[in-house]
Amino acid sequence: MLNILVTGSNGQLGSELRELVNHSTLPNGNAFRCNIQHSTFHFTDKTTLDITNKNAVNDFCLTNDIEVIVNCAAYTAVDKAEEDQENAEKVNHLAVKYLAEVAKEHNISLIHISTDYVFDGTNYRPYIENDPANPKSVYGATKLAGEKAMQEANPANSIIIRTSWVYSSFGNNFVKTMLRLGKERDTLGVIFDQVGTPTYAKDLAHALLRMLNDECLMLNDTVEIYHYSNEGVTSWYDFAKAIFELSGIECKVNPIETKAYPTPAQRPHYSLLNKAKIKKELGLTIPYWKDSLDECLKALGERR
Repeated sequence: MLNILVTGSNGQLGSELRELVNHSTLPNGNAFRCNIQHSTFHFTDKTTLDITNKNAVNDFCLTNDIEVIVNCAAYTAVDKAEEDQENAEKVNHLAVKYLAEVAKEHNISLIHISTDYVFDGTNYRPYIENDPANPKSVYGATKLAGEKAMQEANPANSIIIRTSWVYSSFGNNFVKTMLRLGKERDTLGVIFDQVGTPTYAKDLAHALLRMLNDECLMLNDTVEIYHYSNEGVTSWYDFAKAIFELSGIECKVNPIETKAYPTPAQRPHYSLLNKAKIKKELGLTIPYWKDSLDECLKALGERR
C-alpha cells in the first residue's frame, strides 16, 4: 500500500490518472496488483496545495505520510510564458525544486513530467534521453531548469518522463481546438513543417500506473529519465486531417509553413522521442497515435 500525492490533478494527465485510479483497471482489464489497488491517492491542484510553497509541500507530505509524488502540474501556456516568465519559472522550475528537496528529505519517490521542448528540434533522429538539451522558448527553458533542479536534489528512486503533443478528453488541447474550428469554418491552415508524435494523456496515465506498480523499476540511486509518446510520426497538418477524417468533419485543411504563422514562442521543428528505454524496462506496448486519437474521439462523442 502506498500513499501517493498527485499534483496538477485537474489538468489533462492528472484527470486521466484520476479516472483510471477510480476504475482500478489496467489496459488489459486486469485489476491492479495490491500495491496500487489498495493505495491511497491524494489528488491536488493549486487551490488545495501550493507547490510553489516549500513549507506547504513539506507539511502536506508529512501530514499524509506521502511515499510517492507524481508531479503532473506545469505552466503549459507556451506563448504566454514568453511574457510571463516569472510564473512559468515558479511552477516549472522552483516548484519542482521544492518537490525534489522535500522528497529527498523524507525519502519520497518523485515522478516528474517534462517535455520535448527541452530540445531545439534540429535533430535528424528521434531524441534519446541523454541527447543535449537546448530549449528555444521560455517554457522549454523553465522545464529544463526544473529537470536540473530535480537532478541536483537527487531524491532516490525518482524519475523524469518527457512527453510531447499531449491531448485528452479533459482540458484544452489541439484536438478540441480543431474540432471546434472545423465545425465553424470551411477551411483551415495548419502547420506542416513541425514533426513529432501526439500523446494521448490516458495512455501516459496507464504507463504511470504501471511504473508505480513495478517496485523494481523505481529502485535507482540517481534520477532516471524516460521518453514517452504514442507510436508513429506526424505533422500538425496530418494530425488535423486525421481528426477531421475520424470525426466526419468536412473542413479543408491547407498546409502552411511555420514562418507563415509566427508565434511568440519558438517551437521545435522536429521533436520525435525515442521510447526504446521505457518500452524495454516497463515491457510496454505503446499504441499507435491514430488508434489513440480514435479512442479519444470516442470518449468525446465525436467519432463518426
